[in-house]
Amino acid sequence: QVQLVESGGDSVQAGGSLRLSCAAFGYSYSDYCMGWFRQAPGKEREGVAYILRGGGIAYYADSVKGRFTISQDSAKNTLSLQMNSLKPEDTAMYYCAAGSRIPCGGYEPARYEYWGQGTQVTVSS
Repeated sequence: QVQLVESGGDSVQAGGSLRLSCAAFGYSYSDYCMGWFRQAPGKEREGVAYILRGGGIAYYADSVKGRFTISQDSAKNTLSLQMNSLKPEDTAMYYCAAGSRIPCGGYEPARYEYWGQGTQVTVSS
């Protein structure tokens, strides 16, 4: 059973940076695509970035491209999301997710079987 635990959420001012981490347990680095999602109050969960299994190519939603970077440390079984130039519209609960379905990865939550509990990011103007 895969378990995911996020950390790193905080309250920051616009223009600031945060680094989110997701520790994975019971997980095989080469078997899962990993993604970061976010959900703001009253809105649907949306995909932010994902990385293909085995630390492959990374993909980003247009809203975060050039500002966010997803990375994976296979030795530590950790997924990270570096967020720079934060904007108030980035405010949301952020979740990491793991998926082994085919096709693997993507921005649709249904493609991922395992989810963390979330970490809150609040960006003030």
